Amino acid sequence: MKKLLTLTLLFAMSISTVFAGGANETQSSDTQDAVQPLRVAMECGYAPYNWTQADDSNGAVPIADSNDYAFGYDVMMAKIIAEKLNRPLEIVKLDWDSLVPAVQSGSVDCVIAGQSPTPARKEMVDFTDPYYYASVVCMTLSDSEYATAQGLSDLSGASCTSQLGTLWYDTCLPQIEGANILPAQESAPAMLVALNSERVDFICTDMPTAQAALVAYPNMTILNFSGSDDDFVLSQSDIDISVSVSKKNPELTQAINEILATMDENDYNEMMAEAISVQPLSN
Repeated sequence: MKKLLTLTLLFAMSISTVFAGGANETQSSDTQDAVQPLRVAMECGYAPYNWTQADDSNGAVPIADSNDYAFGYDVMMAKIIAEKLNRPLEIVKLDWDSLVPAVQSGSVDCVIAGQSPTPARKEMVDFTDPYYYASVVCMTLSDSEYATAQGLSDLSGASCTSQLGTLWYDTCLPQIEGANILPAQESAPAMLVALNSERVDFICTDMPTAQAALVAYPNMTILNFSGSDDDFVLSQSDIDISVSVSKKNPELTQAINEILATMDENDYNEMMAEAISVQPLSN
């Protein structure tokens, strides 16, 4: 009888251990899932949206596999989203043309990089609601003959460029009748250098990029034709800035939209003003 009681107790203890172990494994798995970082891709070279810096000043975030840090409007927004999702943030630095493929392949969770939801991109990835409401402008040198242009028609005959793979280059510049469109530049800084070196008469970009550029290039001026009948013809959905997410992850798109719904245009403008004020070009 005593032997039977001992065996019964041992069996009960072993069953308890198995279930306890299973519960611990489940808890460990859940904890592991909860701390998976939110991997966010961006160029880290597109001020004031994002840039690379040497330290963590102003709340900059380490760049994966690098000794550098990233900051800017996109990083500020990524920090808010990651915090609301209770996930640590990991910034992944990629070239512009690699951003959408990275989302498609699943190597990153999303792209927050001053990216507009163009029809071509929407075929490849999903986009959230806007996290910034943008406008398109042109820039020229202050002493250029085009500095007094009042509309797109005044830019006829001028040479121009913009950044490769952008709405500015693919959609906006072709709307300027008679413009001499030169090959696209690899990055936003490259197109600014092209203008500053007078290799082109003007460039096309968005307002935040132009405002940031004036800090480093006070010899430039912004040509803003919005509100006139001689401006670019674009839908607002084409130029607003959104987060791109894999079509296989609608849950993340919905979660980000719920976070963005708690913010408004005033919040976005205040954040952008802060990003412009601390960008490396301002120092």
